[in-house]
Amino acid sequence: MENKGQFENIRILLVEDEEKLRTTIQDYLEMNGYEVEAVQDGTAAMELFGQGEENWPQLILLDVMLPFVDGFEILEKIREKSDVPVIILTARCSEEDQLRGFSLGADDYLVKPFLLSVLKAHIEALLRRTSGGSQRKTYGILAIDRKSHKVYLEGELLILTPREYEVLVFLATNEKIVLTRDRLLDEIWGIDYNGTDRSVDTIIKQLRLKLGKAGRYIDTIYGTGYRFEVKADEYN
Repeated sequence: MENKGQFENIRILLVEDEEKLRTTIQDYLEMNGYEVEAVQDGTAAMELFGQGEENWPQLILLDVMLPFVDGFEILEKIREKSDVPVIILTARCSEEDQLRGFSLGADDYLVKPFLLSVLKAHIEALLRRTSGGSQRKTYGILAIDRKSHKVYLEGELLILTPREYEVLVFLATNEKIVLTRDRLLDEIWGIDYNGTDRSVDTIIKQLRLKLGKAGRYIDTIYGTGYRFEVKADEYN
């Protein structure tokens, strides 16, 4: 298994009707830290985009020759709603097909057959280029999108105050690191803040209530401060 990298827990939608290839790609990407939802036809793919935006994938691998609705039509419909990165995976290698894919909004075009390691390299290159888009990272049952400043608990949008959001992001960004109350005050409230460190405790209390089951990710380190940590088995 290759090392998991900076794109661990990125959610990928794989649309591929050939079962063996679909399973092979899904298994390989999941071994490399990606979360993969695999479907076999365009209808299932479009149903996903009929749900709330928080359930949308962060990247799509899209076959062209699919039952019911072909990949080009799916791509066209996706682009009406989202600019999510899309890589077309297909045996159709003509110049006309490739130009059509790009004209409809594909970000990359990979002709079958291909090596899985090459597919992974294309995915990572595209994610690096589009990192200014969705900046969502998953922590167990919690997801934080730093571009939209939205937080989701098991797919449901949470309503946080700006201060609660800032504290949560700083804790999560420094996962497994013990942060003192003074450090949190300096980083979030600013070095000129004249209040007491009880302000930190108040925000943490509010955060835990709003985070529900994910509130357990914030540990109190008595006499020091707080640590954000998700147990390894919750990432599976």
